[in-house]
Amino acid sequence: MKVLSIINLKGGVAKTISSVNMAHILATLHGRRVLLIDNDKQGNASKILNRHSYDKPGVAEIMTDRNIKTAAVIQHTDYARLDIITANMNLLKANLEVLLDQQRPQQTRFKRALAQVADSYDFCIIDNAPDINISTINALVASNDVMIPVTIDDFALDGLAELKEQIDNTREDLNPALRFCGCFVTQYDRTNEADQQGEEYLKALQDYPVFQTHIRRTGKIKPSTFAREPIIVYSSRCGASYDYKRLVEEYLKM
Repeated sequence: MKVLSIINLKGGVAKTISSVNMAHILATLHGRRVLLIDNDKQGNASKILNRHSYDKPGVAEIMTDRNIKTAAVIQHTDYARLDIITANMNLLKANLEVLLDQQRPQQTRFKRALAQVADSYDFCIIDNAPDINISTINALVASNDVMIPVTIDDFALDGLAELKEQIDNTREDLNPALRFCGCFVTQYDRTNEADQQGEEYLKALQDYPVFQTHIRRTGKIKPSTFAREPIIVYSSRCGASYDYKRLVEEYLKM
């Protein structure tokens, strides 16, 4: 099982949209067995896939339960080959509890939990909160790859240096196999000169490789979240649907 973390310290860059849609495309168009992990206390990935709940265990229990059975916290979605481990506000308390627990390792709880189901999936995609906390560190320790979605604006580079440093430190100290695959531009407006120049500027930065595929801005993304549907289900012909398909193909070719 290959584990991919989608992360950015900045909010509003389409981390959750990208995680859900990449997972859905891998499962439905590429026939891969995919586990999506909602690693954000807001639980938006869980909501998009209609699995948000306070009654069922999820990421919080993976972080805190000593003898967790990972299969017991996995839920099937409405889409073949796509499963999810959900999150809710309980994750906030769980992260604090982990930091107070000095009896067992704090950074490897995701890795240990995912090892139990590694043979059941081809890919695991982790949708991370816009933060560096103990559960996002767990995600990086458990991951093979990292991708960073960015939007082109005056604050596009905010937090990138700090996040890259965290990725490098995790690779050096805890996960030598961790690969930074690069950034990909979201909410791209091809009629906006600032977006065109901003993307070219990003591609010129040697520390931050950039995917060739960008995700175009479309009016279909926001209503797709209200409809609780992945974008290729809600609007298969919109620009973002084509772009996310291409992004997945580009990632698979790496």
